[in-house]
Amino acid sequence: MAGRFPPRTPSTRTTVRGGHVPVPASRSDAPVARGATRRWTPDAPTDLGLTLGPLRRGPADPTFRTTPDGSVWRTARTPEGPGTLRVALRQGTAEAEAWGPGAQWLLDGLPRLLGAEDDPDAFVPRHRLLAATHRARPGLRLTRTGLVMESLIPSILEQKVTTDEAYRAWRLLVRKYGEPAPGPEGHRLHVVPDARTWSLIPSWEWHRAGVDNKRAATILRAVKVARRMEEAAAMEPEQAQRRLELIPGIGPWTSAETVQRSNGAPDAVSVGDYHLPSIVGYALAGDRTADDAAMLELLAPYAGQRHRAARLVLLSGRVPPRRAPRMTPGNIAAL
Repeated sequence: MAGRFPPRTPSTRTTVRGGHVPVPASRSDAPVARGATRRWTPDAPTDLGLTLGPLRRGPADPTFRTTPDGSVWRTARTPEGPGTLRVALRQGTAEAEAWGPGAQWLLDGLPRLLGAEDDPDAFVPRHRLLAATHRARPGLRLTRTGLVMESLIPSILEQKVTTDEAYRAWRLLVRKYGEPAPGPEGHRLHVVPDARTWSLIPSWEWHRAGVDNKRAATILRAVKVARRMEEAAAMEPEQAQRRLELIPGIGPWTSAETVQRSNGAPDAVSVGDYHLPSIVGYALAGDRTADDAAMLELLAPYAGQRHRAARLVLLSGRVPPRRAPRMTPGNIAAL
């Protein structure tokens, strides 16, 4: 789709993640407390909103925000400790600052975060919709965070519920149990809790956040082996998915949603998604009733790049017209 912004589409989990997080035009007139810095120039056009957008879990995500000076702020719990990263693109060069014990780790991973390890030229569009969207979005790069748990836990929270329910749970739990982020945005941003803190959250707090026992239990099983889960970030995506799926309650959808971000996996398809098959089916074949098998058949020509193809479908804005009411959000906390 030509144009700067995607069309307004139903706020499903897949359309939100496939979309573009608007990042204001960069300015350099906003003073902030200085941290460690790095400059890096990508070898191809890079769009911050498209590249880092999948890391945002809702507009009020306490670990991610954009500011009017054109910066993207992100927090992370790195192997060196918590850190805050601010990155902006100015005349094609990424200018980054970082704070906290994890600052140097975040700066070292800046190229990887901005898609330096991604190869968009490997994608060859075979459908005019994908060709047009690919041409209109030259700045799309697949990020690779190198961190598993920060993507795995919110993906578990998003199982079998509406987007708003999942984002609310993530927001409440991170704000209550995460620590204020280091750096000048510490009063607004939080770092995700460490594994031990997740494991100590009382059952009634999961309930208040609207998280059912099944999802809470899956998270508790995962954090018990957090170190082994983090090792998956260095594996090939297929191997990483198999590692994650050893945890009861983590299936192909959750593992794919995780390695898309942690490993920058261009071929990890979110099989089992409530909306994605019908969106892909409608966009590529006019079939709004497509199931997972039909979606995989349509994406087969893009083997090795199926996740990128699915994102381009979502970015195209071509979604089936709504014929039924939205899924009704639950309210576990009221039970």
